Amino acid sequence: MIESITESPLYKIVNPKSIAFLGASNSFGAMGANCFDSIIKRGFEGDLYPVHPRDEVVQGYKAYKTVEELPCAPDLAIMVIPTRVVLEAMEACGKKGIKNVICVTAGFKEVGGEGPEREKELVRIAEKYGIRFIGPNCIGVTNASAKLNTTFLADNSKPGCIGLASQSGSFVTQMFNYLDRMDQGFSTAFSVGNGANIDLVDCLEYLGASPDTKVIALYVEGIARGREFMETAKAIVPHKPIVAIYVGGSETGKRATFSHTGTMAGPDALYDGMFRQCGIIRASSIVELFDFAWALGCLPMPKGKNTAIQTNSGGPGATAADCCGRAGLTLPSLSPETLEKLKDLLPGTASANNPIDITFARNPRDFWHAIPKALLEDPNIDMLLTYYLTPLQAIKRPLISSGVEEAEAEKMAVEFLKSFAQDTGNLLGEYGKPMVGFTFRGLEEPFPSMLRKQGCPIFSSPERAAAVLSAMVQYVEFKARLEA
Repeated sequence: MIESITESPLYKIVNPKSIAFLGASNSFGAMGANCFDSIIKRGFEGDLYPVHPRDEVVQGYKAYKTVEELPCAPDLAIMVIPTRVVLEAMEACGKKGIKNVICVTAGFKEVGGEGPEREKELVRIAEKYGIRFIGPNCIGVTNASAKLNTTFLADNSKPGCIGLASQSGSFVTQMFNYLDRMDQGFSTAFSVGNGANIDLVDCLEYLGASPDTKVIALYVEGIARGREFMETAKAIVPHKPIVAIYVGGSETGKRATFSHTGTMAGPDALYDGMFRQCGIIRASSIVELFDFAWALGCLPMPKGKNTAIQTNSGGPGATAADCCGRAGLTLPSLSPETLEKLKDLLPGTASANNPIDITFARNPRDFWHAIPKALLEDPNIDMLLTYYLTPLQAIKRPLISSGVEEAEAEKMAVEFLKSFAQDTGNLLGEYGKPMVGFTFRGLEEPFPSMLRKQGCPIFSSPERAAAVLSAMVQYVEFKARLEA
């Protein structure tokens, strides 16, 4: 296991100071043109050298007809060129002294026929010149801190804490907007494609040592170096969570992954056992993969599985309790001290059993501060799950009814919600216990958005919220086992 990202063969690939781009063009009907534009749009601050056989200028940059004509050997070469010329281009890169390559081009092992032999020859050429490369049949990499995005889809989302290694290429790009809507983002993301020279193990090592990465997400279609993968994961998990989705376990999934990256998938039970043995949290869907990564990357870890549920409606509270039970969480009774604290905060119609069904708060701010504070102070409570029903209109209506103009009421309501969200964020930092929420209203509404910005994940259902808390408990248990 490496101790620093500078020891990784991926370091110069995701932290280059100069890039040669084979396949960059001025024609935005071509993939290479879009990938090159993505690098520019992300604000890459190093030197760019487009290579084009005819155009003298590509997207405002001086172009070079061949790799041989480049003024230097750049840190990285990217290939988005026809399959028939890839071997020749790799040879040219080797002769020029280029040591790092991203081969986006497909048409190798994954297509069958002559593809596997073509891929073997690509590896042979790379090894002859000491080149390390990602691909072929990949989409490239992103590194927010280096202002690097080599994929075909432009992205300016903020740097995040999630490091991704994916055997699906466009999966990386499809998550840009998805994570942005969660106020999250990638630290670094790798599309390894066929993994001919650099594979998931190499990516795991880099992300495990990356100071910007707080949690690692894996999209897996098959693992070639099983022993090395497990040893690397076991070394990382005590320090950093890993979440994975495996999609090759069923017969239909196996056929799809083979045609996708040429990967031979194994039985589902085999991967399930492998993940458990090395402490990897397994997600059952893409939604779970990033739900788990979100919480594991930004929340404090629980000391146990005891959960308090806070709600202002009985139905959502009962549903959340059922979800927690199914997820293996426990809902203990509150301590006498906590019940005493709640006595002056809850109306007579409330239930102080767990779930704590407030129905309504005597002082609205109590719902966001005094009541959750009392629950978090309970030594028997490890985590808090809250149902939120906080539409902006509910805050505006009493203001308007008291004579406040609608525009002013809107501003005041927003400020109220901001202060409520801040109360929640303060509690999260003060008690070091994970807090998550759920709502059946839109996650894009003001209050859910404000909560996310305070570091509190909020989900569209109690099932998702309970699954997240369960995953956190599972990680703590895995970590303790591997440290023992």
